[in-house]
Amino acid sequence: MSNLTSPELNSFVQECVNALTDNRLQRLVFSKYRGDDKELNRIAVRSVELKNQLVASCLYEYRTNHITKNVEITETGALFQQWLTADFQSAHLICSDWEVQLSISKKGKVLINKYRNKNAPKTSNKENTEDSAMSHNRAKKRFVEQHRPYLRELGITDAKGEIIPAMSRKWKQINKFIEVLSRAIDNTGLAEKNEVHIADFGSGKAYLTFAVHDYFTDKLRVNTQVTGVELRQGLVDLCNQTASKLALTGIKFEQGDVQHFKAQGINIMIALHACDIATDYALHMGISTGAEIIMCSPCCHKQIRPQMKSPDMLAPLLQHGIHMGQEAEMVTDGLRALLLEANGYDTQVFEFISLEHTSKNKMILAQKRQQPRDNSAILEQIAGIKSFYGIKEQCLETLLNSKP
Repeated sequence: MSNLTSPELNSFVQECVNALTDNRLQRLVFSKYRGDDKELNRIAVRSVELKNQLVASCLYEYRTNHITKNVEITETGALFQQWLTADFQSAHLICSDWEVQLSISKKGKVLINKYRNKNAPKTSNKENTEDSAMSHNRAKKRFVEQHRPYLRELGITDAKGEIIPAMSRKWKQINKFIEVLSRAIDNTGLAEKNEVHIADFGSGKAYLTFAVHDYFTDKLRVNTQVTGVELRQGLVDLCNQTASKLALTGIKFEQGDVQHFKAQGINIMIALHACDIATDYALHMGISTGAEIIMCSPCCHKQIRPQMKSPDMLAPLLQHGIHMGQEAEMVTDGLRALLLEANGYDTQVFEFISLEHTSKNKMILAQKRQQPRDNSAILEQIAGIKSFYGIKEQCLETLLNSKP
């Protein structure tokens, strides 16, 4: 292939190695896989300190599970070269000063875009001092203390309690999530309860699951039972091992999915990126179990889009697939919010901080209403929207109407 000896590719590989060596790496992702392994999607690389030695931690992201392999930095140059010449057509490097995007065409041509990291620190001593002072002030407003033991075990912080650069986005996500949750807790009075039960569906590596448990037990001093539900048994075992290692009580992980999991007496229901109608099942479970708080980040909107029949006047706008997708997303999540309103919740739909592995960043937050009210007008709105778009079925509505 013509890109085997490309000076641009060699330069990119060297820049990646330098970022690792100098501990400037924030994120490095190899994507658009073209190799023989049908299950592999991409590989994410970050630097970690093991036994006082900096190594490259390579996360192989397969369709159904993730595997981490640690590699000595001296070996990464040859490894990255191999990946780009044989396995991947794209790579994205983010370090403390630069962002570099590399892509390889079908003909083997290497294209590189390089630009300054907009979050790069200032260069003058005065500005650095000011930045440090501002960072210190911001740290005081954090809802999560970065010295907490679970952050170290999950690889968010190092042995000294400092945020690992590659995990800064995840750190921001955790703080934003707890900030949103804390306001909802204040509104619903959950902090006054003797015991709180929380379920997190699709808990994954459980960054947020552990954070929620820690917030209730350490900050609020509330007796808390947290259950993380995850399809992948390997992650369930890993998270239970982490909880055991930290000697935590009141947190456990089970293998399962939201459509089949039986829950009762849940106070807070969390489901981030439950795909397609799994979001509807999660919302239905939250409503049926009487959860005071429902936090949901919807993923895709496959059920509604093929049903939608927009007026002819909108056809010129919706001839573009991206516009049709955005409209389907708006209608789907708008109906979900209205159905929550019609079932006793005050609901907000807003932009959440971008998550580490996806561009989806919408949050549906529902808080159980203290006083009942007449919801007939909302039900009429739902019926009107469905009629306007020709929608015959919406999963959450079907589940709510099929009460035993």
